[in-house]
Amino acid sequence: MLLAAVAAALLAGPTTLAFFTGGYFAEAREWAGVVTWALAACAIALVPKALKLDRSAAIMAAGVGGLAAWTLVSAIWAPVAGNAWGAGEIVALYAGALLASAVAFRDANARRAAEPVLALGVAVVIGYGMSERLLPGLLHFAASSSAEGRLEQPLTYWNAMGELAAIGLILCARLCGDRSRPREIRALAAAASVLLGSGLYVTFSRGALFEYAIGLLTLAVLSRRREQLAGVIVSLAAAVLGAAVTAPFHCVTALAGPRPTAESQGAIVLGATVVLALLAAGVQLRVVAREKPGELKLPRHAAEVAATLVVAMMALAIVVGSTERSGVQLGNGAGRLTTLQSSRYAYWRVAIDVFDKEPIRGVGGGGWSVYWLQHRGNDGFAQDAHSLPLQTMAELGLIGLALLVTMLVAAGFTARRALLANRAAAAAPIAVIVGWFAHSLIDWDWQMPAVSLLAFGMAGLLAALCAPEAEQAPQRHSATPAAAAL
Repeated sequence: MLLAAVAAALLAGPTTLAFFTGGYFAEAREWAGVVTWALAACAIALVPKALKLDRSAAIMAAGVGGLAAWTLVSAIWAPVAGNAWGAGEIVALYAGALLASAVAFRDANARRAAEPVLALGVAVVIGYGMSERLLPGLLHFAASSSAEGRLEQPLTYWNAMGELAAIGLILCARLCGDRSRPREIRALAAAASVLLGSGLYVTFSRGALFEYAIGLLTLAVLSRRREQLAGVIVSLAAAVLGAAVTAPFHCVTALAGPRPTAESQGAIVLGATVVLALLAAGVQLRVVAREKPGELKLPRHAAEVAATLVVAMMALAIVVGSTERSGVQLGNGAGRLTTLQSSRYAYWRVAIDVFDKEPIRGVGGGGWSVYWLQHRGNDGFAQDAHSLPLQTMAELGLIGLALLVTMLVAAGFTARRALLANRAAAAAPIAVIVGWFAHSLIDWDWQMPAVSLLAFGMAGLLAALCAPEAEQAPQRHSATPAAAAL
């Protein structure tokens, strides 16, 4: 029971943190770190041989821990020591979450609950953000001028909200196609896809759309089941319809317009969303009743081909976007989805220049923002380089990059081991992690714990699947003296 409580707290953590600006600021981040490491200590005390991890999982954990330590050490030479300390706290939080998840998710029931609980949490966060648009006469949240009407609450950053919606949709697609789940859960996942699709559209986040596509492709290729492909199709169709009924109503998509018009448009979209959710649930139930489970016949090297295609698409988008010159200021609406223009390329150029100055140790955690103020080519405000590898190179040098690569490569081997151990349980966590990493290449997900904790929790779940105890039936754990003290 105690281990189940630890797992429940871990699963509730990202959703709770989302309502504290995603954990971006110091106070919420520090409390999250304290709680996470307390949960990790409880889990270790409750599980015999808890620290006996699979080799690849142990290397992954060592990579995260080493990155946290190196980031904290960089406060010695960082231009602003407080920034380096804050950057180190973030990595320490992720290290604790990874360790706690790797132990707590050895419980079969905890692993079983992970996907639906996390999907529900994402739906709650996105639903909260959308509520003021659907009920503008009753609800009104704080709004920043930089968002320009895009969906930003409660995380306060629209691209992070888009990424969160994409992760939720990946999880819902998995639940729709998981024949081991009750039919009611599968129907609810299809219904939730309508709301999440609407929320994803209102963020107008191109990176989140890319993440969503990568996640669905990964899920379908790795699961290799016909029922999973059907679930992906149902969830995707529901998400597209949710976006389609939202798109025509400017007061909903831009959070603007006179109050009477906003109220009427919000009511229309709310009613349409409810109808579509019921329709999606009904379609999913019909699919369940008629489904013919079986293996999906794919080419032998389908996974390798899919990975190559994703990398090629990402590289092409970056090359085309970096040379695009439209001459028109990038807007905040659907027009953003028709261009690859972005200010990120300027951020990346500064990160590369900073790396050239200090290639071995970097300029120190959180130091990129100082150099951006000195060398930026425009008046844009930015705290992060909008790319995890480039910011790591700039701030922590080759040493930090080596630790990051160690973590990622070990995560890949852990995913492979987990896939061999239990393909059905590993497919969705891998899809979430792949989508998250793809998005972290082009945005500052690392600094938004409410989003990145989902990926580290899924990585911990994969590590748990590799553990010898993962295949055992869940047992009742007695409280040791150390556990009682904690």
